[in-house]
Amino acid sequence: MSSEFSVKTYLRDIRPPFCAGCGAFTVMNTFLRTVNEMGYQDLCKFVFCSGIGCSSWIPSPHFKADTIHVTHGRSIPVATGVKLMRPNLNVVVFGGDGDIVGIGLSHLIHAARRNLDITVVMVNNMIYGMTGGQVAPTTPSKAFTTTTPYGNFERPLDASKLVTTAGACYVARWTTMHIGQLKESFKTAINTKGFAFVEVVSQCPTAFGRRAGFKDAGEMLRWFKANSITLEEANQLSEEELTDKIVVGEFAKKEAPSLTETVYAVLKEAQKE
Repeated sequence: MSSEFSVKTYLRDIRPPFCAGCGAFTVMNTFLRTVNEMGYQDLCKFVFCSGIGCSSWIPSPHFKADTIHVTHGRSIPVATGVKLMRPNLNVVVFGGDGDIVGIGLSHLIHAARRNLDITVVMVNNMIYGMTGGQVAPTTPSKAFTTTTPYGNFERPLDASKLVTTAGACYVARWTTMHIGQLKESFKTAINTKGFAFVEVVSQCPTAFGRRAGFKDAGEMLRWFKANSITLEEANQLSEEELTDKIVVGEFAKKEAPSLTETVYAVLKEAQKE
């Protein structure tokens, strides 16, 4: 049974570094509200891993928890070691799109393929926000960044679809406008036995928004709301019609033996011999 919620219960007295209007505040608040509703009075049953980038600051050093802040793109390998050594803990990775599907893409794919029993939360602000506003794998086509002054000429990567194809047990995508749905997906992800991936499309008014023509964070949020469509709606549209649309919902929800279960089963069998 959850108690009355306050973020101060779970946060150290350290001022977060996020810009005004950053979606990281929403993701942090929603995640902590989720664990509170799940009955966790503290974060002693969790370990958080993160790499480099704005979103990686969400757990570390702000959560009152065991956190591991590692090099760019390497949070999932570290989380793998933690989960295999401490299978009783909830291991959660936080990172941005540059960290998770740019620098660390191969780790994400293989964690999903192995069905590693962790949760990955990717805050997708569609740009390398902290390092200078460079184009990212998720940057929309024709969008202006510091490294694409004439507009991005590449197609953005659909991270949720990729992870679903790689074999993840649970995959969901929401925006920072979908607070209720995001909270329920966090609950499902934490309870999933196997690899869980939650993508949160988030506003970055400083590095992305102003170059994309948005006046402020509020305008970006209204754009999220106006352009988000469900998977069911997306299936009725052509690839051209899906341009500039944000497809939200649950992409995968299944059960399969996790890597942790498989490894410990092999160890048990080896010990018998």
